[in-house]
Amino acid sequence: MNSQNFTQTVALRDVKCYAYHGFYPEEQLTGIYFSVDIVVNFVPKGDTEDIEQTVNYEVLNNIIIEEMQRTQKMLETVVRRIIDRVISGYPFLRTAEVSIKKLSPPMPGQVGHSFVQLKYCSDNN
Repeated sequence: MNSQNFTQTVALRDVKCYAYHGFYPEEQLTGIYFSVDIVVNFVPKGDTEDIEQTVNYEVLNNIIIEEMQRTQKMLETVVRRIIDRVISGYPFLRTAEVSIKKLSPPMPGQVGHSFVQLKYCSDNN
């Protein structure tokens, strides 16, 4: 069976990070918990036991942690920086999706989380 018939998914869910992202100055002083999800899809090639032929989720985790430590006003910027680094490191991806939840955002009412998501789709699909 041809590997073109398969699409592989590698994902990390609910990567918790304490960070200082936020439009308002007080958000950048006090910080808050965030949860990050990443899902990538690609056509597997070669030996499935060869880590060079797949997406290493440890690398994905490191990218998330590094970008979450770089304070930004807008989560849209953070999500874009993560996805740009992932597709740069893994140019064979068909799709990549990154979402960031700001847990219990500081606003009136009981809000579980705010949410920003970005999805990349390769032109080679």
